[in-house]
Amino acid sequence: MKIRVVSSKEEIDSLGPNEEIIHLAFRPSNTDIFSLIMKCPNVKALHIPSSYKRTISNSAKMYLEMQGIELLEGDVWGHRKDINEYSEVSQSVYDRIAQYKQDGLSDEEVEDKMIRETRLSADFVKFLVKQG
Repeated sequence: MKIRVVSSKEEIDSLGPNEEIIHLAFRPSNTDIFSLIMKCPNVKALHIPSSYKRTISNSAKMYLEMQGIELLEGDVWGHRKDINEYSEVSQSVYDRIAQYKQDGLSDEEVEDKMIRETRLSADFVKFLVKQG
């Protein structure tokens, strides 16, 4: 799964309509969030650092919830935007999730194991487990 990394509000205009997960590396305003959703109608989740998530207004959170868009907390570790505008979740993460589910583990147990095994945030791991 590819995560589109957006470093500034100016980049919102360059997004395509097929983006599904977007990491915001800046503190978005309500207008930025609304613009982003209008530009990317297929978005499933917004991924933002925890310090920025705390500053998102309740109206923006409610809007995202009404649109069925998840607000995920976390960072994209080690990503170099100058090399690639996307951060990617490796196939091995999905394979491990599938294997754990096949082994009969509950979603919560899978989430706990994947949080320990990867550098992904708890919110993002829960999102991946729910998607898979």
